[in-house]
Amino acid sequence: MKHFLLIAAVLFCSAAHAADRPGVTFKVFQFPADQIPRVDGNADDWKIVPDDYAIGMDQLIDDTHPDRKPDPKDLDVKVKVGWVKGLNRLYFLYEAYDNYWDFAQPGLHNDIFELVVDGDMSGGPLVESLRPDKSMPERDAHFSMHGVQAQNYHIMTPPLGKDWALAWGCNSYVKNLPYANAAYNYNFKPGESGKLTLEFWITPFDYAGCEGPQRAVESVLRENKLIGLCWAILDYDNANDQTHAFWNLSRQHTMYGNADQLVAFRLMPLEPQFQKFEANWSFNIVSMERRVVAFNDETTGKATSWKWTFGDGTQSTEQNPVHQYAKGGDYIVVLEAEGPAGKSRREKIWDVALR
Repeated sequence: MKHFLLIAAVLFCSAAHAADRPGVTFKVFQFPADQIPRVDGNADDWKIVPDDYAIGMDQLIDDTHPDRKPDPKDLDVKVKVGWVKGLNRLYFLYEAYDNYWDFAQPGLHNDIFELVVDGDMSGGPLVESLRPDKSMPERDAHFSMHGVQAQNYHIMTPPLGKDWALAWGCNSYVKNLPYANAAYNYNFKPGESGKLTLEFWITPFDYAGCEGPQRAVESVLRENKLIGLCWAILDYDNANDQTHAFWNLSRQHTMYGNADQLVAFRLMPLEPQFQKFEANWSFNIVSMERRVVAFNDETTGKATSWKWTFGDGTQSTEQNPVHQYAKGGDYIVVLEAEGPAGKSRREKIWDVALR
């Protein structure tokens, strides 16, 4: 027990400090459930996202040339991030103009959008070369930590005869369905200028082990949660030049392998124009043996009163009641909520099943 508490304390302390750029928190837009963006390379679904969610070149530094200022004639990028309540997915819209798109060569000589995500802000190194304890052999470290508690995606912009992304580590399943998807829209050739639109979504993992997805643990996304997130844009301007710019949202170059150096992002509630008063609820069976159920009000909008009907002839006006049923059975439970915007009712048939 003491060992568990010590681990929990360490993780809590790490989460509290696992962010670069103190005082800066970017926003992740919450899409309404009936307006989830379709991943097709078309940005129309993102028109509902307010402009203050967009993150542009003004937030990036080329940490290979710290004095260099962004030049929209050379590279101009805008990124928006979204999420949907109830889904453990992060959605991205990447729109970029480049005066020279480099993507004809094999391997990693490719214009790249490098993305790192730490869904629980646990922090710490996610590549073996940055591990503080060098006593563990590099091979063992690779298979035990690389991309496990935070994930790094090298996303090709665009891919040509390549997979859309390198999931850096031994857990390549994180870049494939059902954990990720991507679509591009562009009409330029290698070496030309032009605009690229990339839509994709990923699933962040608190644990994404090398043994495969059967033991993987998705990061649970919920309103107002902070996550660690960062990206860098690797921009080649000459097919014969092995150097590239590294436009970084963090102020630490090694953010690619150290989740302590990511930036804080907050999963925002619905914007007011998308909020509607609607009763909803969830439940948790506290004890199947004693038939004790905890009910949780999840009404959207402002509610001032609640009326629960538990399906066994009893009621409650508490917001989040705990109810003990006298006998087992399948119950129809109803929540009626009332507020300044009116009344709303949510009935669930046999969701609460006790045996």
